[in-house]
Amino acid sequence: MTALPSPSTTPELSINDAVATLRINRPDKRNRLQTEDLHTLIAHGQRINDDPAIRVVVLTANTTGQPRPVFCSGYDIGGFDGEDQDTRLFEQTVQALAALRPVVVGALNGSVYGGATDMALACDLRVGLSGSEFRMPAAALGLHYYPSGLRRYVANFGVNAARLAFLTARPMSAQTLLDAGVLHEVRDSDQFLATVAALVADVSRLAPLAAQATKRSLSEIAHGLYDEERLLQRQSTTLKSEDFLEGRNAFTERRKPVFQGR
Repeated sequence: MTALPSPSTTPELSINDAVATLRINRPDKRNRLQTEDLHTLIAHGQRINDDPAIRVVVLTANTTGQPRPVFCSGYDIGGFDGEDQDTRLFEQTVQALAALRPVVVGALNGSVYGGATDMALACDLRVGLSGSEFRMPAAALGLHYYPSGLRRYVANFGVNAARLAFLTARPMSAQTLLDAGVLHEVRDSDQFLATVAALVADVSRLAPLAAQATKRSLSEIAHGLYDEERLLQRQSTTLKSEDFLEGRNAFTERRKPVFQGR
């Protein structure tokens, strides 16, 4: 018997040691985001950034009871109605997700539509569910997409694949996204959680100063913001860190390093 969807609520944040999990939680509405959800995601992001113990963030969704899993069907376009609506709130939310200090793993346990595709691209690493799809219907709804989202699409897909996504509004399969490098792994439902857990464990074992600095540098390079002096400064900081000393000692002593993030 198919489980019934859980009642809709704003996104949930749970923290387990170094791992924070952000879960979109409107399965009965195909996880469509409301304005209050965006404010909640921004607040959760601030809490994550304020906790230096958090090294990894997992972005996922509650898909309980859905006949075909949908990670997120995007932003409720009704949120654009009314003169008092902030039309840039969704973009600000995705930008806040992209700017999170820890490494973000997108556990995309269903299909991804509309603005939610940009949320997925804001993650640093992405695992997709077999049989799921991406679709960007902005132009089919009469909308020119916001600038940072277009830039993120081009950075991840390349300009020609981004054209295909935006100028046809055709769905793209998980396999297509894997072949393009947009998804880093694709798994069936029985392997999905274990794959995400293994990826999170790998990231958690990294030196957090180095991983988080490298995350920022890679993002800047991908968006054409290369600044060699800034990158060299980050390298210098890690060279002087206790974590780098611990990493060298652990390598010499043939043991696993214990990084403290300093």
